[in-house]
Amino acid sequence: MTTTRRKILTTGALGGAAALAAPGVARAQEPIRWRFQTYAGAALGEQVTKPIIDYINAASNGELQIELFYADQIVPTGELFQALQRGTIDGVHSDDDSMASPTPLRQFGGYFPFATKHILDVPVLFNQYGLADIWRDEYAKVGVQWLSAAGQDPCNFNTTREITSVSDLDGLRLYTFPTAGRFLSRFGVVPVNIPYEDAEVAVQTGELDGMAWSGITEDYTVGWADVTDYFLTNNISGAWIGSFFVNQGRWNELPEHLQQLVMAAIEAGHTYRNQWYWGGEARLRAQGDKLELRTVPADEWAEVENAAKEFWDEVAQEGELQSRIVGIFREYNDVINQAGPPYTNS
Repeated sequence: MTTTRRKILTTGALGGAAALAAPGVARAQEPIRWRFQTYAGAALGEQVTKPIIDYINAASNGELQIELFYADQIVPTGELFQALQRGTIDGVHSDDDSMASPTPLRQFGGYFPFATKHILDVPVLFNQYGLADIWRDEYAKVGVQWLSAAGQDPCNFNTTREITSVSDLDGLRLYTFPTAGRFLSRFGVVPVNIPYEDAEVAVQTGELDGMAWSGITEDYTVGWADVTDYFLTNNISGAWIGSFFVNQGRWNELPEHLQQLVMAAIEAGHTYRNQWYWGGEARLRAQGDKLELRTVPADEWAEVENAAKEFWDEVAQEGELQSRIVGIFREYNDVINQAGPPYTNS
């Protein structure tokens, strides 16, 4: 094994300290310990959250150690924000909608209908169109440090019932996000709110007809492709908007070099998820053997897209901040629609 200069210096320093230590002399400082909960269940969390936590634990030189918990393990997902404020947990990976954020930003996290078309739209909206500043400022008001947002998969439908027209949505009982469910109810969808880990069994028992929660990558990863039959290629959003959050007091306690390490790990995680989802969506649509693909004709699906414009108008009227965010979505969508493929879906 190669011995590096850094190892020699470190070993020497530690050995010298041990030799000089006497009874009553303080030991090396204990690591800072965090408890971190993700919105994702264990199978999905392995891909979307655990790589970041592993990166931090391995690279922090023992100074920061984070214990990861998956969906609902410490608190229900809908109570994540309150637990974060109280300090019951120190960090969270979730969308604003699922964790019941008590801010006007809540409905814009997760899947705000047709705000995005692809996974890279999310970092562009946050870093080039100003959403990062809005998110950071709004969460600072409620004692939470917003760190970073990224895109993930689109919001498609995996169901036990075939969907080939908009009318087939009527009566579907679907596990979905709160805002997505509010929007889809316009088409007769019945949103069902249950714990994440219960969704698969709920389909098997007939309580659910499927999910409007993810793209096809997650359907295969978490087992939903084993209990549903069809995948609708039409989506109501091109990318999930999720963020990393930390209790503000705990964040302020971190030395600057550890704050930088956490941010580096998160950004590395974003890069990993970009390729994992982008490649997974293509491969499983083309080669997956568990879900049959279905598509509603584009001219008919335009009915759903037009309903989203009305939905945006309603949300924009709720307040100045909501109007500002909707305005950013409109500005960005105008740009990519003018740019055309590959920025648009057609």
